[in-house]
Amino acid sequence: MTTDVLVGAAGETARPIRRKAAPSASARATRRALVAYAVVLLVWQLGATSRGWLGHPLPYLGNLPAPSAVLEAFRRLIVDPGYWQSGYASFVRVLTGFGAAVVVGVPLGLVMALNPRIRRVVFPVFELLRPIPPLAWVPAAIIFWPTQELSIDFVIFIGAFYTMVLNVLGGADAVDVRLIQTARSMGASRWNVFSRVVLPAVIPSIVVGSQVAIGVTWEVVVAAEMISGGGSGGGTSSGGGLGFFIWNSYVGGSYPQIVVGMISIGIAGYFSSAALRWTGGRLTRWAGARS
Repeated sequence: MTTDVLVGAAGETARPIRRKAAPSASARATRRALVAYAVVLLVWQLGATSRGWLGHPLPYLGNLPAPSAVLEAFRRLIVDPGYWQSGYASFVRVLTGFGAAVVVGVPLGLVMALNPRIRRVVFPVFELLRPIPPLAWVPAAIIFWPTQELSIDFVIFIGAFYTMVLNVLGGADAVDVRLIQTARSMGASRWNVFSRVVLPAVIPSIVVGSQVAIGVTWEVVVAAEMISGGGSGGGTSSGGGLGFFIWNSYVGGSYPQIVVGMISIGIAGYFSSAALRWTGGRLTRWAGARS
C-alpha cells in the first residue's frame, strides 16, 4: 500500500509523492530469520575452520564438519535413493505412532475429563507411567511385539500419547463451568453439552498438544531406530530410517552425513508442525474471529 502526499511551493503545482508502506510484520520476521540463519552459518563456518586460520581448533565448534562439507554431503545424498527411503521410513513410523496416540489419547482424555470416577481410577496409573522415558520402553517393546517395526511404532506412540492426554485434560478442565450449567438449564442433553460446549473448547488444546507431540515423535523415532537397529530394514541404511542412517554414518566416520541427517530431521519436524498449525487454524477459525 502506498500513500499519496501533495507538496508544493507558492506558485507551483502540487505534485503527488508516493511513499512506500512500512513492511509487514511477516516480512520483518522473515528478514530477521534470514539474518539469524546467516549469523549461525557464519559462526559455524569460522569455528569449524578455526584450525586453519587460528592454528588450533576452537572448543566444540572446531570438532564440527564445516557447512561447506555438509553441503557437499547433502549434494551427494540428494540423488541417493537410500537417503529418501530412510526419510520415508521414519515419516511412516512417525505418522503411525502419532496417529495411534491421537486416536487413543484424545478419547481417553475426554473420558477422564467428563467422568470423575474413571479419572480417579485411571489417572493414578497414568501418572505413574508418564515419567518413564519413551526410550526406556524399547527393550520391553522388542520383547512384547512380534516385529521390530511394531516395537518402534509403539515407542513413538508412547512418546506422543502422554502429551495428547494431558493437553486434552487441561483443555477440558479450563472449560467454564457456567457455560455447561447454562446449557443444561436450557434443556441441552449430555451429548449437546459435549458436542457444542466441551469439544469446541478442547479443540485448541488438542491442536497445541498435537504440535508438541509431533516434535516428540521425531525425537523418539531417531533414538528408537538407533537402538533397535532400524526395524524391519535390518542392517541396511535405506530401510532403517533417519535414525539408523545417522548411526551408520557415525560408525562409518562420515560426520558430514550425520549433520545432514540431523538437519533432515529438523526440516521434517518443522514441516510436520507447520502442517498441524495450518490444520488447527482451519479447525479453530471461530477462535480467531472471536479474538
